[in-house]
Amino acid sequence: MPVELAASDPPREDKAPTPWYRRPAVLPWAWAAGLCLLYATVAVRRHQLLRTTGYDLGIFEQAVRAYAELRAPVVPLRGPGFNLLGDHFHPLLAALAPLYRLWPSPLCLLLAQSALLALAVVPLARWARRVLGVRAAHAVAAAYGLSWGIASAAAFDFHEVALAVPLLAFSLEALAHRRWRAAVVWAAPLLLVKEDLGLTLAAVGVYVAVKGPRRLGIATAAVGLLGALVEIKFLLPAFNPGGDYAHGGNLADGHGSLLSTLAHAPLDVLRPDVKALTLILVFAPSALLALRSPLAMIAVPTLAWRMVSENPFHWGTAYHYSAILMPVVLAGLIDVLAREKSARNVRASLATVLAVTVVLLPSFPLAQLVQRTTWRTTPHIEAARALLARVPDGATVAASNRLAPQLTSRCEVVVFPTFPVDTRLDRRETGPLPAPTAEWIVYDSVPPEAWPQKSGPWPYPAEQQEAELRAAREKHGYEVVAARNGVTLLRRTAS
Repeated sequence: MPVELAASDPPREDKAPTPWYRRPAVLPWAWAAGLCLLYATVAVRRHQLLRTTGYDLGIFEQAVRAYAELRAPVVPLRGPGFNLLGDHFHPLLAALAPLYRLWPSPLCLLLAQSALLALAVVPLARWARRVLGVRAAHAVAAAYGLSWGIASAAAFDFHEVALAVPLLAFSLEALAHRRWRAAVVWAAPLLLVKEDLGLTLAAVGVYVAVKGPRRLGIATAAVGLLGALVEIKFLLPAFNPGGDYAHGGNLADGHGSLLSTLAHAPLDVLRPDVKALTLILVFAPSALLALRSPLAMIAVPTLAWRMVSENPFHWGTAYHYSAILMPVVLAGLIDVLAREKSARNVRASLATVLAVTVVLLPSFPLAQLVQRTTWRTTPHIEAARALLARVPDGATVAASNRLAPQLTSRCEVVVFPTFPVDTRLDRRETGPLPAPTAEWIVYDSVPPEAWPQKSGPWPYPAEQQEAELRAAREKHGYEVVAARNGVTLLRRTAS
């Protein structure tokens, strides 16, 4: 017989609703918003200080601008008629075209990159909160958001890899929860971000084959490998004016033959010493704990091609090359701690992770936010802005590398002096350069110092650039319109 409440019993009160800011779903998105603001502040301020470059922000803006205008991504900064799909295979860049159509500015790309890098914290923090608790989720979010790999990408122009970082982060979360199909769906677009990321997709497939449905994993790995092969062997050469893979030289046979190269590969991975240091720093944001997780295998393809590359830029910690690795490292950390039975060990590990994060922070570009020079606009910068404003919209301009992205949204821009690029990236010539043909030349003899590059002229020595500037005046029909604080503006007056 059911028991009824007496008339005198007080009614039960409902529990007070949880404030919105304390709800579990808010934590990861709050971190994403904060990190987006942090990255955007660094990126935008760098652009205002003329620290962004034609190589690479200007290049990507010209490509996205072409997509926004429903044209092929032909990029004058890379050479006459150069289709950027012949450099790296990144058709997913077209997804940014609608945003750029609404706001045609290099800041559009910089803010989009900031948002994409910050978005990757959402699945990581959400996963950490579910398996480790709220405090651990904050620690993981801080370790990812302030990691040197993400900071290095956020503070150097724009790169297509920003599109891959959140895709891989959501795929890793799905792997952790054994949602195999979702993991593959999130990782599949990596094929459209960059040709080497097909190998990362293949690594995701191998993980699925080992831990989950074998057929799905094998199929995913096959698609990743085949996709990367097709892009490198067929699609990239088809778009490249030279008819080959522009970056093939980075993986040339460094020891005279393929067999000798393979034999030396184990040692070459750790030589010179900067490679070993980078391998340690990659896993440092997890206090090296990620090495105990099988998820770490997903980082192997990116680390492998970087360490065997002959391009020294690939070996170090600068630029954007490590951004794709940071979600893997933090996912490995969460995976390891989720299997740890001792709460005390978990707390100690997270404390170590935060300590490493704090120790590394001053050595990487987020530290620019507390540097006095970041917030000071010099007379040189003001002079450059004044002279750039005199270049009319729609003009053809040959500009110094750090002035180029100030003009790419409204002019057709090439680098001054002419920077010849054919089938090899960054090919420099010692002989005479082609005569400039742009209507305007804007030259900066005092390029600002900015991480990660050293202060100084690029792509040629200062003496050669000055000689080309004199030749423009004396031989090629240009006259000086204005010159202030090391910045010179010239206009072509004769054919």
